[in-house]
This record gives sequence, structure tokens and C-alpha cells, in this order.
Amino acid sequence: MKHIVVFASGSGTNFQALIDAIESGKINARITGLVTNKSGIQALERAHKHDIDTFTAKPSSFRTQKDYIQSLLTKLEEWETDLIVLAGYMIKVPVEIIEEYSGRIINIHPSLLPKYGGKGFYGIKVHEAVLENNENETGCTVHLVTEEYDKGPVLGQIKVPVKSSDNPESLAKRVLEKEHELLTKVVDEMINELNPKTYN
Repeated sequence: MKHIVVFASGSGTNFQALIDAIESGKINARITGLVTNKSGIQALERAHKHDIDTFTAKPSSFRTQKDYIQSLLTKLEEWETDLIVLAGYMIKVPVEIIEEYSGRIINIHPSLLPKYGGKGFYGIKVHEAVLENNENETGCTVHLVTEEYDKGPVLGQIKVPVKSSDNPESLAKRVLEKEHELLTKVVDEMINELNPKTYN
């Protein structure tokens, strides 16, 4: 069985969507760990509730950047990581991690990339920008993670219409529902690609 490690910095609703999909048998994998850069967040509570190991790694808590990176690499190896899923992880993943797990790190982003991606576009800021520019549609994207923010190859998208009555919060809520759907679909596809095919 393949091992997934989730990186999250907040409430962890996408993390929960993956937990639910695995527990219901929709995804044939196991979440072996949660990495976060913050303590006291809901994502950690979700992990503890489902007996998932956690690792809180704040870069500022380490003596050097090298120590921080090495601690992440060691933990990922300990968890026998096959796939890394960034689910609302708010800091940049070190290039050393991206290189070690090349092609096996994915991120969920709350817009139709390449629109509203890159530095500064995260969370509610994305939805504010969509409304300010009078877009008639938005959505969410899952992409492979590369060294550049939100520039990796797109693996899937779902469109969400923008309503005239929308505010950033209502739009964020509707996009988030589709994020859960898209993320579980792409993770399932990735796990199936990683699993060796069996022939009768």
C-alpha cells in the first residue's frame, strides 16, 4: 500500500477529504503523516482523531535552514513517503524536498491556474482578486509542484461559476467544495499510477 504525507497550515478540510476517501475505500492508500509549520491548528486535531502521526516543523525553530531541511527529509523517509500532498500549506517547500520527491508532490490551488497563481495569491486573496476583476468563472487546480510557485504541470481543474451575489467568503466556500472533489480524484489517479499493475 502506498503512503501519502499531507502538508497543511490551517483547518485541514482538504486533508479531511483525503482521510474520508481513504476510510471509505475510494483511495487505496494510507496517510502516514501530517507536516505542518504551525501548532494549535485544526489540521493537527484531525490527524490526532484519526491516529495519523504529525510533525510540526517551523523553519525558525531550527538552528540553520540545513537542519530544517534535513529534519523534513528524515521524517519523510521514516514515513516511507510515496506521495506528498500540499493541502493549504502556506510556506514554500524547500527545493531539496522537491528534488528528492520530483513528480510526486502535488498542490491544490483555489483558482484556474495560470490565473491568480504565484506569490501573494493564496486563500481569500485569490477570491478577492477574482471578484475585483469581474470574472464570470473561477475554480480550483491540482498541479505538480516545481521550484516556481503554482507553475508546475496541471493535473486537473474544476470550474466554478461566479455569481453576482458572491462575496469572497461565499465564493471561497463553493470553490472549497470542488477542491475536495478534485483533490481526491487526482490523488486516486496518482496512487493508481504509482501502484504496479498486476496481470492475470
